[in-house]
Amino acid sequence: MENIFNLEGKVAIITGGNSGIGLAYAKGLVKSGARVAIWGRNPEKNNDALKELRVLGGDVEAFICDVTDEIQCIDTFEKTLSHFSKVDFCFANAGGSGKAGMLHKTSSNDWNAVIDLNLNSVVNTYKPVINHLIEQKNGGKLIVTSSVAAHLGMGYATGYAATKAAVMGLTRALAIELGRYDIQVNAVLPGYIETEMSINTPPAFQEATRRRSANGKNGTLEQMEGIAVFLASSHSDFMTGQGVILDGGHTIHPM
Repeated sequence: MENIFNLEGKVAIITGGNSGIGLAYAKGLVKSGARVAIWGRNPEKNNDALKELRVLGGDVEAFICDVTDEIQCIDTFEKTLSHFSKVDFCFANAGGSGKAGMLHKTSSNDWNAVIDLNLNSVVNTYKPVINHLIEQKNGGKLIVTSSVAAHLGMGYATGYAATKAAVMGLTRALAIELGRYDIQVNAVLPGYIETEMSINTPPAFQEATRRRSANGKNGTLEQMEGIAVFLASSHSDFMTGQGVILDGGHTIHPM
């Protein structure tokens, strides 16, 4: 039987692909035959991710990169291209919540840090990829990890909510710019997904997110694998400028 989501011969970049949602994306893509380049800051986590992915039979490599640094992104893209010869998809997944607190008590340094981490990092990552995809003249896919916080807001994490909303605007603008080159640009908006980072949130918060879910459960990393495959596949070719919400119904649940 034909695998309609076969990604053999395709190459993906995943920033922050050494853990959490990024690693889940990588697992889904590897299982579908794609070759994967992980960009991450932590060498130990990069190596651990490579071991996990190679057990699945993946043709994968990891590159040390701080995506808040534009020069590092350019250099790491060239290293990726040298290793894989081409790139077809890019998942701009690296990000973080930033320092919690009320906006009026947030320092300029803390505010700028979360903008660098969640917004400027996406721009830094996308720019060399876009240039390559246009030169390659074979279309491509750009996917950013946003958050349901882009719709719901998040008190005491204003920078996080603002930047996750900002990448949605970036997604729509780029979809218009790049459509003529057959490049689709979309976003994934996860709700509460059980990751190494999220399990450290207060138990009361975790329970509240379960109550807002239609089936009373929070999301798992395994449930993030398939969306990466779909958005990288030809079956999403007529989909661009969109945000896919994976939140178990959190955003539609009545208060």
